[in-house]
Amino acid sequence: MQYIKDPMAIEMRSMEIIAPYLTAFHLDEQATKVYSRIIHAAGDPDYANIIRLHPQAIAAGLAALTAGCNIFCDVEMVRTGINKRRLAELGGQAFCLVADETVAREAKAAGITRSMAAMRKFGAQLNGAIVAIGNAPTALFEVMQMIKEQNIKPALIVGVPVGFVGAAESKELLHTSDPVPYITVLGNKGGSPIAAAAVNAMMYMLGR
Repeated sequence: MQYIKDPMAIEMRSMEIIAPYLTAFHLDEQATKVYSRIIHAAGDPDYANIIRLHPQAIAAGLAALTAGCNIFCDVEMVRTGINKRRLAELGGQAFCLVADETVAREAKAAGITRSMAAMRKFGAQLNGAIVAIGNAPTALFEVMQMIKEQNIKPALIVGVPVGFVGAAESKELLHTSDPVPYITVLGNKGGSPIAAAAVNAMMYMLGR
């Protein structure tokens, strides 16, 4: 069987296959790159119908990354999927506290998820940062509560938690309340690879 082996050729061919699915959406070049990366990560062109970008999302993300911002993740899978070498070149780091023992104790004592407790622990560090949430709706709800009650202001929220309990609701709240620039997908779909893909798409716009 003949098949493509070169990594860059595989990526280029993938983007060529994805492109026709996006023509009806009349996206600009930057939005096309974000959509394409998300669809590539999911292997599902239907994502084109459910992706929602705040009008300032990409500009805000690029500005934050250029300034060397950090990225705060709800789960280790998101942090693992982010291109940390490129992020380091831009001056930032990716963090996740879901496995931190102190966070685990605080979550148990409060009767909340570890991802939720981790966002509380990050606190003011979220100001000017990118928050990438791919798994835990509770983390997304918590960040939006922090924005409302503590005036925390991330530069961008990539909020794409996956699942059947709270995922669709948390993303709908993000999309409709418009607390800060955001990238999200509506409904139950999403996940850590989607969050990482959206972040990586913006970093690749700044070079590799």
